[in-house]
Amino acid sequence: MNFSYIPVSCLQSTGSTCTVPAKSALTVLAITWTVWKLLKKLTIKNPLRNIPGPKSNSYLAGNISDVFNFESWSYHDALARDYPGVANIPSVAGSSLLHITDPKAMHSILLKDQHSFDTPEDTFLINNLVFGPGVLSTSGDRHRRQRKLLNPVFSVAHMREMVPIFYNVSHKLRDSIRKEVMAGKSEIDALSWMTRTALELIGQSGLGYSFDSLEPGSEPHPFYKAMKNFITSLQGFWFSRLFILPYTANVGTPRLRRFVVDLLPWKKLHYIRDLIDVMHNTSLEIYTAKKRALEQGDEALAEQIGMGKDIMSILLKSNLSASGEGKMPEDEIIGQMSTLTFAAMDTTSNALSRILHVLSENQDAQVMLREEILQAQEEHGELPYDILHQLPYLDAICRETLRLFPPVPYSLRQAKEDTVVPLARPFTAVDGKEMCEIFVPKGTTTFLSILACNRDPLVWGPDAAEWKPERWLSPLPDSVINARVPGVYSHLMTFLGGGRACIGFKFSQLEMKVVLCDLLEAFKFESSDKTITWQYNLVVQPTVDELADNGTRKLQLPLKVSLV
Repeated sequence: MNFSYIPVSCLQSTGSTCTVPAKSALTVLAITWTVWKLLKKLTIKNPLRNIPGPKSNSYLAGNISDVFNFESWSYHDALARDYPGVANIPSVAGSSLLHITDPKAMHSILLKDQHSFDTPEDTFLINNLVFGPGVLSTSGDRHRRQRKLLNPVFSVAHMREMVPIFYNVSHKLRDSIRKEVMAGKSEIDALSWMTRTALELIGQSGLGYSFDSLEPGSEPHPFYKAMKNFITSLQGFWFSRLFILPYTANVGTPRLRRFVVDLLPWKKLHYIRDLIDVMHNTSLEIYTAKKRALEQGDEALAEQIGMGKDIMSILLKSNLSASGEGKMPEDEIIGQMSTLTFAAMDTTSNALSRILHVLSENQDAQVMLREEILQAQEEHGELPYDILHQLPYLDAICRETLRLFPPVPYSLRQAKEDTVVPLARPFTAVDGKEMCEIFVPKGTTTFLSILACNRDPLVWGPDAAEWKPERWLSPLPDSVINARVPGVYSHLMTFLGGGRACIGFKFSQLEMKVVLCDLLEAFKFESSDKTITWQYNLVVQPTVDELADNGTRKLQLPLKVSLV
């Protein structure tokens, strides 16, 4: 099933030889296998039923459809309110999904006992199939080796060198939007512009490659379209991820798995297959060109976009000087390209979109931020790295928006062994006993609610659910400091923490601040008359009341824009 790495030429003859009986046999086999696995799960007793939680909607499917759907905001709010700290969510076949908001429990899972927890198996498999063996798809020593090679390119020193590239892309965005609003106030799709910009930024500074001219009306790169639709397309695949993928992903050869995927009468799977093909083929094309330039010497690299200072050029050079186990094989390098591009494009573009949306609804804050930016530009011109990070209100708006509206609202971790997890807040169990810790059996999946932890009123106060950037302009309360939230950024879980913390969070902050300075210096943003609904997903996304070509709500953030 590893269809990311099978050339199309290997598959050209499959279409004419596939028969209806063969398709039927494969379908029956898949159903039989799934039923057998379900029955096996049904016979196992659940040791977590002593932890309070909502009632099960279905013994077979549990409450999974409530947890993972586009409109599940109220369900997650209720979980955090009614079961603060930890909750037992009924999952498939009588199993449990542990909903965690307790900061001490999160600290244990992500830091203190991180050797006992890792990304769930089905997530590893999905990431490997989609991106290849990058940092989101590997574990243990292999993962640590990859991060060690990548860490230098995300250092503050390297980010300083990247600032001119960031401004080059951001100026293109500003100039293109100016063309659209030159004749007067116009409505733009901020999500589209932020996503295209984020892709071009990671393209130039990360890959040394240009995806987009950022001209109005220009056709977006196929990679953009594939990335944009991928997350939405995965939402309905939770059953397949839990009961089919773990048992079939490594069956046979990649060629055989690709053959089976092509054979199955499953349009949605074929749609995802095509998206993955676009992403992989693009990464392979960029890697081949980058490798060729590296072989030709520094002069050839300097002539490329990024001038040899982009992330992949530096990574390839470092990899050449590495030896033994420290060296990264070719498939891992290609995997990093797809992984970093996806992570940088989708999450940061949505964070920027959310900031613009919030500012359009809070005009006073927008005016204050614009004044701060203009004053700094008057003194320093194009703002360098250190000045960008010294603007207090810009920093406060970024932090507060990332706190209240994290682009990724949750993270899953699976227990690799039986583990006892401590709690900061004891709770009363179903049997009436007070629990100061919970026993987490091997194989249990924990749902770490980034959203609920960031909005915890016991940490952030009674106004935790309100957008108040001024909270960052004075010392944070003791409740925030003492909570010891294990996040790598600003006492928040937005970029996670521990060995799987977001490796590019400094890159993301720099991108947000450069783009916001360019846009707010030039434009005023106002709310659209259209209803905007942010969908709950692995990456939260804004939508409007229109249907896209694939039948889902259209991804869009319309905002009214005028010249300042």
